[in-house]
Amino acid sequence: MTEQHSHRFERGTDGPKVIVAGVDGSDSSLRAAAYAGGLARRQGALLAVVYVQPVLAGGATLGASVAETTDEIAEELVAQIREATERVKGIFDVRWEFHTFRGDPYSGLVRTADELKADAVVVGASEQAGHRFVGSVAVRLVKSGRWPVTVVP
Repeated sequence: MTEQHSHRFERGTDGPKVIVAGVDGSDSSLRAAAYAGGLARRQGALLAVVYVQPVLAGGATLGASVAETTDEIAEELVAQIREATERVKGIFDVRWEFHTFRGDPYSGLVRTADELKADAVVVGASEQAGHRFVGSVAVRLVKSGRWPVTVVP
């Protein structure tokens, strides 16, 4: 009797293969990226660092200046990540890639995690007071229940 095994994606079977870290330039998001980097190194996983450039409601009136500002933030984040990985090269090697695009941060992280078949998502705790009432990206990710989510203070 021959048993057939279908080859399909199975999340979390042999440890994480892809860890998504959401960054926005805040201190807590950079701590989250560092934490995710440590997880990725120990597990031999790919670290996918994601910066979703927010589309501001008033962006249409401000025009290109908002887009230029978020592009500059993305470039600065990539430079910081490259600098950090160069400082520890040979000691703390991590496979990583950087993703950036415009949109809603929650939707962007969900889409990226789905596309990359992420095993875990790591984000920083919101530093905005209003998120206690409305709900932060971190809270929304946890409530979605689609991946293990680590929220770094």
